[in-house]
Amino acid sequence: MTGLRLSLIAGAGSALLLIAALGFQAAGYAPCELCILQRWPHVAAAGIAGLIWLTGRVRALAVLGMIAAGAAMGLAIYHVGVEMTWWAGPTHCSGGIGDLSRMTTQDLMTRLQSAPVVRCDEVAWQFIGMSMAGWNAILSAGLAGLWAIAARKSV
Repeated sequence: MTGLRLSLIAGAGSALLLIAALGFQAAGYAPCELCILQRWPHVAAAGIAGLIWLTGRVRALAVLGMIAAGAAMGLAIYHVGVEMTWWAGPTHCSGGIGDLSRMTTQDLMTRLQSAPVVRCDEVAWQFIGMSMAGWNAILSAGLAGLWAIAARKSV
């Protein structure tokens, strides 16, 4: 298999992981801050695959794809560590409260108290004893390996 084909498969893998994440979100699993951070490297990897498809420059771009997939893997491993309480996670999570300039103090307090907080240290879903972050780490490692093979084959 050529480096071009492998890099396109790796980029498609990142795109599929993004689609799966959005599917879980649509099914009611709200993402935490770390979940959202893990998506950005996959966006980059899918974009890099698009650049490879447009330009045909596999080697240098495949190395960038490997770095992006590796970053997704690193963020996912960090998230697993937070879920397993191996280390502390971020002290804040997302939850919009609206336009502060138009709120009374009472409105602000009501919104803050009812704002949904998605905790990074709680597992929302798991399969075979592994959380979404764990699966993302494994799949991202596989994609990083595909990117590495693509870079080597395009020498």
